[in-house]
Amino acid sequence: MTEERAVPVDELEALYKEIAAAELRPLWTITEQLLTPTPRPKAVPWLWPAAVMRPLAERSIGLVPVERGGERRVLSLVNPGLGGQPYAAGTLWGAIQALGPHESAPAHRHTPGAIRFVLEGEGVWTTVDGDACEMRPGDLILTPAWNWHDHTNTGDGPMFWFDGLDLPMIEALDGVFFEPHPELRQPVAGRNVSEGGYAAAEGRLTHGQVAESLDPAPSPLLVYRWTDTDAELGRLAERTGDAMVSVEFTNPRSGASALPTLACAMHRLAPDHSTLPVRRSGNSIYVVHRGTGTSVIAGQRFEWEPGDMFVVPSWAPVEHRAETPADLFTLSDSPVLRALGIHREQTLDSAQTVTGMFRP
Repeated sequence: MTEERAVPVDELEALYKEIAAAELRPLWTITEQLLTPTPRPKAVPWLWPAAVMRPLAERSIGLVPVERGGERRVLSLVNPGLGGQPYAAGTLWGAIQALGPHESAPAHRHTPGAIRFVLEGEGVWTTVDGDACEMRPGDLILTPAWNWHDHTNTGDGPMFWFDGLDLPMIEALDGVFFEPHPELRQPVAGRNVSEGGYAAAEGRLTHGQVAESLDPAPSPLLVYRWTDTDAELGRLAERTGDAMVSVEFTNPRSGASALPTLACAMHRLAPDHSTLPVRRSGNSIYVVHRGTGTSVIAGQRFEWEPGDMFVVPSWAPVEHRAETPADLFTLSDSPVLRALGIHREQTLDSAQTVTGMFRP
């Protein structure tokens, strides 16, 4: 048996000083910080109300020009747990973007992938690598990594949409590249071209969520129309009668998530019904498209209405209850976690839930 030896305090302190001076850290002092039993995201559950965001975005239209350099009139969601970083969660950027009447946002491209979910307005086009995609409320528009994209408002009123990007994730990988287009606008080769080949494809909407399929290529379909999503959710709700039904927007070629790093989905909640709490590894941003209700995230209660946005950090239990028929759009990083083999999901029962607020 090895005899324990009393280590002089001054020798140990000297050792730690020399270790620090050499830009080293002793693992035995930080193991519990690094290898936690469950995820400990710095982001906290939070809700950004439309009643606050929408007026600020509208005021910005009159005061802040859209021009080369500023590029976009965007108000990013700032999670209070991230020390002032302009991120909704550790892996996800979320924002509200505003484009005024007859304005154009300059063309550029970047390695972070992006999506647009339209909140309100008409007459706007997002051109993605030459394909001018019409935007309407409830539509999802993809701008895959390193695709040229710009926005043009041909209407007489403003448009507002939700911006979602994997920017924090790509930044953590030291992989951010950005390039402005040589011209303010890129050439338009056609309008709604991607829809011509894939708008009716059966594989563009998956019931529930993608569980296995992975694809390093983005979806060739750039626009997912609300009319199609609404109809599919209606059929699914009528057939199942579940408290919540979901569809994920998927790559019609492979059945994978719409972008390699981002999953987009729409959930329909039946009024006066509660979902069981679910926790997942990875982060999610919710955007309320329609209806009113309440979500409980890690024991915190958030009441929501159309246009509100809220975040569910990794492994935080979340449950929902709608007061009226409701539709919630979600953006998550699940494709990356699935690709790395670290995606986990757990549905809790009423005895396990953090609060049990929605059950007697």
